[in-house]
Amino acid sequence: MIEPVQLEDFFLNVFSAAVIVVSGAGYAGFYAWGKIARRPGFVISAYASYASLAAAVWVLAETSHFEGFWRVAAGLMLIGYFAAPLAIFRLCTAMHAGEHSEHDRPIANQQQEEEQS
Repeated sequence: MIEPVQLEDFFLNVFSAAVIVVSGAGYAGFYAWGKIARRPGFVISAYASYASLAAAVWVLAETSHFEGFWRVAAGLMLIGYFAAPLAIFRLCTAMHAGEHSEHDRPIANQQQEEEQS
C-alpha cells in the first residue's frame, strides 16, 4: 500500500509535479524548434529539460513513496516522455514533406532522400 505524502514533503511533491509539466513542455518545444530552425543549441536545451524532468520524476517518486508497480509506471512515463516528441516530429515531417520546398525541409529528411536516390 502506498503511504500518504508526509506534510513536510507536500511542497516538494507539488513542486516536482509542476516541474514535470514545465520540463516536459520545454523538452518537446525545444526539440521541435531546434529541428525546425536547425539550431543544435535548442536540441541541447531540450535534453537539459529532459534531465530536469527525470530528476523531478525521481523526487516525486521518493516523496510519494512509490514502490513496485508505481516505480515501473514512473519509469515507463520517462520512456514515453523521451520517445513521444521524437516520434511526433518524425511523423509530422514525413506527412508534410511534400508541402515545402527542398530548402525548407529539416536536414534529417534531406539526408534520407539523398540516401534513397
